[in-house]
Amino acid sequence: MSDRHPYRLPRHEIVRKKKLISLLFTGGKSLKGNFLRLVYLSHDADRGGFSSPPSVMFAVSKKTLPAAFMRNRVKRLMREAYRLERPMFLRRLEESGEREDGKALSIVFLYTRRGPHIPPLSDFRREMNSALRQMSLKAGGGRESV
Repeated sequence: MSDRHPYRLPRHEIVRKKKLISLLFTGGKSLKGNFLRLVYLSHDADRGGFSSPPSVMFAVSKKTLPAAFMRNRVKRLMREAYRLERPMFLRRLEESGEREDGKALSIVFLYTRRGPHIPPLSDFRREMNSALRQMSLKAGGGRESV
């Protein structure tokens, strides 16, 4: 990650492989927020160690928002919210020491609210921060026995 641009979201951090996407949805763990659902999975890394940051994907269902321009707007807002919350999330991951060598983390953000009202960026940031914090707690030592 470049020190000059800590808030950028490089293309190589976007999930694009169909095999990984299907693995995420079949074997991933899920968290639900008010209007975002987060699915994450820790898996074997394709490339060497675990120095690479988590890979992410943003999705909005046609059933949730039928109009393409609204789906695109929501995906832009989710990308921007993640881009702004990413440095804190990476810092939290490094401080917790839960990253293992040879393991990669992949995350999918799904927009689940139906209807024409799209929340503002501040709501997306709040929701994303909350979801990423919950994920860090569940993945780390803060596990609860059910």
